[in-house]
Amino acid sequence: MRKARIHRPTKETDITAALNIDGHGKYQVSTGIRFFDHMLELFAHHGGFDLNLKARGDLDVDQHHTVEDVGIVLGQAFDKALGNKKGILRAGYFLMPMDETLGLAAVDFCGRTSIAVDTKVRARLVGDLQAELVHDFFEGFARGARANVHTRVLYGRSNHHKIESLFKAFARAVRAACWQDPRMADFIPSTKGVL
Repeated sequence: MRKARIHRPTKETDITAALNIDGHGKYQVSTGIRFFDHMLELFAHHGGFDLNLKARGDLDVDQHHTVEDVGIVLGQAFDKALGNKKGILRAGYFLMPMDETLGLAAVDFCGRTSIAVDTKVRARLVGDLQAELVHDFFEGFARGARANVHTRVLYGRSNHHKIESLFKAFARAVRAACWQDPRMADFIPSTKGVL
């Protein structure tokens, strides 16, 4: 079982996450931002990851620190749980239809950080989440996981569906990237021999 526990206290946030990559999609999430909780719950369920995450942040200041730091901690948990990454597929992608919306996500646990995010959301708030912070979550995850993360809404109407399609697509892309190919069990998925 590929598991990790991360505790990251700062002056702005205090976040604890326990992750089991080879779980059953069970989750317990509390960030103080209900729509964000919902997206993280979707991520765990659709990825098949067991996730217990508790975040306390300076929400009286802004949501930015909490959302970004949750991304960092979740990324660090995947990086730690994947270990040397022997035998994993390493990269994955998924197209997720969400009613009238189509979202795309691609991820590569390559050891390098790079992101591209296009939510096509122009509203300030979706539920109680500051919508611009979706970018900060994915950027934080990419930094913590040392990964390339690309997410994009191709089209859609509902802002809720746009963000939800990205989190579901991201879950499936990460799930594919973490998949272990038994034929490659003793190999690092890089011609360099290290990630």
